[in-house]
Amino acid sequence: MQIMNPLEGVIRVTGKGIGYFPIPEMEEDFEVQPENLKTALNGDTVKVVPMGTERFSRKQAKVVEIVRRRKTAFVGTFEKADDTMGDGFVVPDDKRMYRDIFIPKGESQGAESGSKVQTELIKWEDPLKSPHGRVLRIIGRAGEHNAEMLGIVYESGFEVGFPPAVEKEAEAWKKKFEKEDHLKGRKDFRNTTTFTIDPVDAKDFDDAISIKILDNGKFEIGIHIADVSHFVTPKSELDHEAQKRGTSIYLVDRTIPMLPEILSNDLCSLNANEDKYAFSSVFVLDKEGEVSHRWFGKTLINSDKRFTYEEAQEILDKKSGVFYEELKLLNELAYKLREERYKMGAIDFETEEVKFELDDTGRPIKVFKKVRKDTHKLVEDFMLLANREVATYMHAETSNSKAAFVYRIHDAPDREKIINLATFVKALGFELKNKEGETTGENIAKMLRSVEGSPAEMLIKTASIRAMSKAVYSTSNIGHFGLAFEYYTHFTSPIRRYPDLLVHRLLQRFLDKGMIEQDEMIKYQRLSDEASEREIEAADAERTSIKYKQVEYMETHVGEDFDAVVSGVSEWGIYVEEVNTKAEGMVRLKDMTDDYYELNEKIYAVIGKNTGKKYSLGDRVRVKLTNADHERKTLDFQFI
Repeated sequence: MQIMNPLEGVIRVTGKGIGYFPIPEMEEDFEVQPENLKTALNGDTVKVVPMGTERFSRKQAKVVEIVRRRKTAFVGTFEKADDTMGDGFVVPDDKRMYRDIFIPKGESQGAESGSKVQTELIKWEDPLKSPHGRVLRIIGRAGEHNAEMLGIVYESGFEVGFPPAVEKEAEAWKKKFEKEDHLKGRKDFRNTTTFTIDPVDAKDFDDAISIKILDNGKFEIGIHIADVSHFVTPKSELDHEAQKRGTSIYLVDRTIPMLPEILSNDLCSLNANEDKYAFSSVFVLDKEGEVSHRWFGKTLINSDKRFTYEEAQEILDKKSGVFYEELKLLNELAYKLREERYKMGAIDFETEEVKFELDDTGRPIKVFKKVRKDTHKLVEDFMLLANREVATYMHAETSNSKAAFVYRIHDAPDREKIINLATFVKALGFELKNKEGETTGENIAKMLRSVEGSPAEMLIKTASIRAMSKAVYSTSNIGHFGLAFEYYTHFTSPIRRYPDLLVHRLLQRFLDKGMIEQDEMIKYQRLSDEASEREIEAADAERTSIKYKQVEYMETHVGEDFDAVVSGVSEWGIYVEEVNTKAEGMVRLKDMTDDYYELNEKIYAVIGKNTGKKYSLGDRVRVKLTNADHERKTLDFQFI
């Protein structure tokens, strides 16, 4: 393959400063040595040219231009310099930032050694030397709970507090709301039985569900969503900030909201026994869950009850309590909706998640798995119904005019990934039907059902999720593979997701007969792309906070024995996941002294050369924790 012109794309860079750049139409990547990176960092958009050479059978290339930096600010630990050349160095938390950052004289803001800081790159010319930077803010002491959590937020490119102009605008809405005619342009739902069902520690309530039994035996179900668009108007300070953030972030101990608390926890939140503005989708369903009528519009609601998931579940289990009949009916309808979805080929990717109990200093003292019960699924099923019906309506009504709308789309998985997944599950004794990498949601769902209860269940579910395409926001609809929906959007969480706010605005504009101009497509696609990126960054921050707390918890259990599952194999070690905390660590091959072990990639196993002893994916094992490094977020185990 002859490549004459530079190739542009996103480069991956390891903590050792070696880059990897995809070769068009080929499975392998170009390798870029540290001296040829031209200071490119992980995630940067760059231009590379092939060098026409190989190193250990890897084609080599060099970066000739950095088109766009993914980020220029990094969080890390400040260490004072021993000499007089500068104030010190920052050791980045992001281990893919392969150089410490030199802080010249006068650029440290008075940071002391051991301070957690955020820095900004100001000059970098030689990839083999440290870049120059400046300290933007001192976050706290490295290793302290609050500093570490804030560091994760800043490292992900998010802010914690809101600018004064944004807070001022939110405060002004409080007074304005009190003086408004609350029923102007709204349908009154205050006399319809309505309640919210949320986690016990929820602070904001995006959605409420109402239910009414009709004279014809059918049911009127309302999915009432906080009317954020009433308060956050286009081009306002609130809108600018919400667009920039894109989403709320949920760390192990706190929420970093997309909107100021006066909106997210008060004006927009559907708190019980308070008149609240909602944007509602109201459906008439029969007992089989079939929709015969739908209505969308602005409403005024008053929630009769704030349920936690556990409270509502207890009422269902006991078959008595406040609103039992309503909860029972909703649960039965939700079950019908779910069954129909599965019949259409929807995939159930339900995986185990962990939650932490923290002490007063923020240290984890208990880790437990979240349990998903009927009430969790009930709420999810009705939110899915609203999202699907809004998208279906907008697509039908706007398809001729090609008006802009924001869909939530999920492409079919890449064929190569499905082939690899099929090989993977076969090695574990299961089957994924596919034809040269092409498969259906129904086949994946069938395979996932077949692994339920097996030791490899969570392993295969995780691998299946990784094989899927990423769901994103887009103005072009291609359907949602995972949910088996032809049309789908996000309508139900505008307090915490900016795309939902856009969907509310576009739906209302259409209901008001206002034109959505075709040339707005470009604007809304750009906003969709930005929101998709922010969603990934927020998810990374959430995962990092969980990983940090898992390691911090395990730090107090070094030397103890645990049950674990082999979750991965590599040339240098065997990854194991502790059963109760879901904390993952490694048993290094060099530390396994009973034999010389080698990786067999074909069967996803590590095998002893002399004894034939085998460690395969999904194997149940007993391990001892030998080290926990919360700075690097790593755990070391050894087999017992």
